[in-house]
Amino acid sequence: MSGVTDLPLDDGIEAARKIAEEEELGLRRAGGWQRLVVPTIAMCWSLFQLSLSSWLMLDSTYIRAIHLAFALSLIFLSYPALRRDVATPGLRWMGEKHKIPLVDMVLAVVSVLAALYIVFDYEGLASRVGLPISRDLLIGGLLILILLEATRRVMGVALPAIAIAFSCYLFFAPHMPDFMAFKGASVTRFIGQIALTTEGIYGIPLDVSARIVFLFVLFGTLLERAGAGRFFIDLAMSLLGRYKGGPAKAAVLSSGLTGMISGSSIANVVTCGTFTIPLMKKVGYPAEKAAAIEVAAAVDGQIMPPIMGAAAFIIAEYVNVPYLEVCKAAAIPAFASYATLFYLTHIEAGKLGLMGLPKADLPRFFKTLLSGLHFILPVGVLLYELIIPRHSPDLSAFHATLALFLVMLVQHAVRAKFKGGDVVAGFFQGARDIRDGMIAGARNMVGVAAACAAAGIIVGGVTMGIGGMITEIIASLSGGNIFIMLVITAIASLLLGMGLPTTATYIVMASLTAPVIVHIAGAQGFFVPLISAHLFCFYFGILADDTPPVGLAAYAAAAIAKSDPIKTGFQSFYYDIRAAILPFMFIFNTDILLWHINSWTTALVIFAMTCLGTFAFASLTQGYFIARNRWYEMPILIAISAIMFRPGFFAEAMGLGPNKHWLYLIGIGLWILLYLLQKPRADRETAKLLTGTAGA
Repeated sequence: MSGVTDLPLDDGIEAARKIAEEEELGLRRAGGWQRLVVPTIAMCWSLFQLSLSSWLMLDSTYIRAIHLAFALSLIFLSYPALRRDVATPGLRWMGEKHKIPLVDMVLAVVSVLAALYIVFDYEGLASRVGLPISRDLLIGGLLILILLEATRRVMGVALPAIAIAFSCYLFFAPHMPDFMAFKGASVTRFIGQIALTTEGIYGIPLDVSARIVFLFVLFGTLLERAGAGRFFIDLAMSLLGRYKGGPAKAAVLSSGLTGMISGSSIANVVTCGTFTIPLMKKVGYPAEKAAAIEVAAAVDGQIMPPIMGAAAFIIAEYVNVPYLEVCKAAAIPAFASYATLFYLTHIEAGKLGLMGLPKADLPRFFKTLLSGLHFILPVGVLLYELIIPRHSPDLSAFHATLALFLVMLVQHAVRAKFKGGDVVAGFFQGARDIRDGMIAGARNMVGVAAACAAAGIIVGGVTMGIGGMITEIIASLSGGNIFIMLVITAIASLLLGMGLPTTATYIVMASLTAPVIVHIAGAQGFFVPLISAHLFCFYFGILADDTPPVGLAAYAAAAIAKSDPIKTGFQSFYYDIRAAILPFMFIFNTDILLWHINSWTTALVIFAMTCLGTFAFASLTQGYFIARNRWYEMPILIAISAIMFRPGFFAEAMGLGPNKHWLYLIGIGLWILLYLLQKPRADRETAKLLTGTAGA
């Protein structure tokens, strides 16, 4: 068999791909000369961003403005005002999906001019800081309105609504009840700070999007276009497909590998789920569970170093640490989360009595590895650049992209050479792949750029006084208790995430709550690093990505599995509960984030023990270890989780001082005890299963 990627397409897979395309590339498919407009602008955007990392030197404000101008123009040209068709005469352009209406062309031009106004009159605006003239206010206000409309088109109403609510609060704050009242801001101050300085729309989130995120999104898109996604899937299937619940384990591994290069959970679902979900169903996983496993694995791709989606780069800027430090801090939670999902698939296979796929139906490992070995080159370049010379993330991504260009350009020609095909045609095919990948990478970025710019409105409002007021309200609600504070932050993140993308959820919650978490923890007598608080908000923003009833990743997976999307969403969220415990734990145990830990051996021990703790928590929530849990075994699992996650607390309680790692031995001993308790039951269940199989 040549590989699992030879499976035929069906209507469900096409529906999932349509969801992904509509989410990331827009609804409009123009014909005639108009079909060239969007690809041309997208290609120019990619070339501009690549130029910034090589030869083009521009002021940071100019870069942000041009980046935003490209994004806004693509949004108005690619996304109609309404997703449904409009039959009302004179308003049909609002739902037009087969051509670019004149109104949207005008909006695209106006949006570009408004976004670039800060470039056109840079010196004048710098001399008028705090004293904008009427023209400044008019164009600044127009930019805010245009940005909110563009964000609504590409992301829905939630983020614009929150931005409008924050803005209204600023204007009406002096008239609010006493506990919510503060000085507020005038319209002049609001527009001046939000649209005409780098404290609002052109703030840190948009800067990170323009300098770093674009190149990583482009790199991931190009790598997928080159065929790396299929390589990862076949490689995972060749390694794991034959074992108990093998396709589910392969789904976790392939999604983890894909997640290293892609920050999009929907793209991850479509890339991997297209092949893994039908195979999971083939070995006996129910449709909802097959889809949910893929969703949970895809959503966690955003926490996999080295890319980790857009938010990780923003964390580095907000916390003022090198990006590699963010990767280091996120490494153990990310790998432990994937290891636990891998463990969960094993539990589900055990509960359902499932086996793997026949060896004959699987691709051969060494043949698969050799066929895609060239994809490791650009990823290796990226990791080398980040870790050894420690170049900046944007320069590292640029060099990795150049290596990927070389791979894409020659791979078809090399295959043609060995198979006796047309080598020249192979080079042309590689060039077309590069062109299509650059266009798709730019189009994939419009949502990220819009989210970062619109979130800048909220962040700007926070710096004008809302932050201090909300901080006081949150502190009052929590009563100064760090546990209640964390629960409030987690719930708020999940609720926000039902309507916002991960990046926007993180920016909003981190701006409001990260400093409060650090402050309240300090008031209660223990130290929480700022990066811990930011990663806490980041993780719950990611978990919100599959929170029903909104998570689009669940809808895409459900389309492939032909399952109910709401049930799929709840099931994937149930699986993701395993990851929900980790953010709470690394707040209280910074060893999990490798805070001030530079020893590889210590890091490996912490990783292994963290995995055992999350495994115990997963067994507790799933009601199964090697057999179904009895009530008296649940306290053992709770004890294992508690010891593995917070050995320092128990070491201090037992008077062991700094020798907290000895507590790990107690946790391992409890695991062995649980195994011995369940082994007889597991043997009986296995015997029954084998007897039933033999009888059949």
